[in-house]
Amino acid sequence: MSSSQVQNMFKLDTKASKRATALLEHNVTRPRRDKVSLSAFAFVFGEIIRYSQNRVLGIQDLEAKLNEIGKRVGVRVFELTMWREKTVHRENRVLQTLVFINTVVWRALFDKQADSLERSTENDDEYMITDNEPSILKYVSVPREMSSFSPGAFISGIVEAIAECCQCPARVTSHVVPAEGMPLRTVILLKFDKDVMERERRLESGK
Repeated sequence: MSSSQVQNMFKLDTKASKRATALLEHNVTRPRRDKVSLSAFAFVFGEIIRYSQNRVLGIQDLEAKLNEIGKRVGVRVFELTMWREKTVHRENRVLQTLVFINTVVWRALFDKQADSLERSTENDDEYMITDNEPSILKYVSVPREMSSFSPGAFISGIVEAIAECCQCPARVTSHVVPAEGMPLRTVILLKFDKDVMERERRLESGK
């Protein structure tokens, strides 16, 4: 290898080192102004789906895989948002936890608040968070033969992890419910554990 090639490699390594140093020195308590481009994230997310799809047998397994990946992200999102919010008190009531996810977490992830938060009229342990236009699904194209597949399983994994971090474990699923002008409208359904709802009733009764 010639001396000029060695010098060029050294210059490239120096540039990479400077970028890495700048990233490590970034203040994590402040949200970054230079957002990751949606197209770049969509590419990475598409590769995650493709990677997972090659390692499962069916749609349910694929959604479970995305959910599991989302959980790993969710734990880190929870830690980061708690740090940025300077919050010492951790929510452990169902409604406060849902409001925290619906507002603080959604803004941290998608730069906006979720479109709605509702309680099921049929089951008192079920709640729904709705996002009319989930940005991470904007460039995801689901084949016709996989029409029942919900790529929002990744989001439901994030929500499930955060609910568990708030001591409100729940089974969380994602459902695409299109509406007029909103083909990607996604509903995140949370069904809280029986123990959680019993604790809520005891707290409400003051016992």
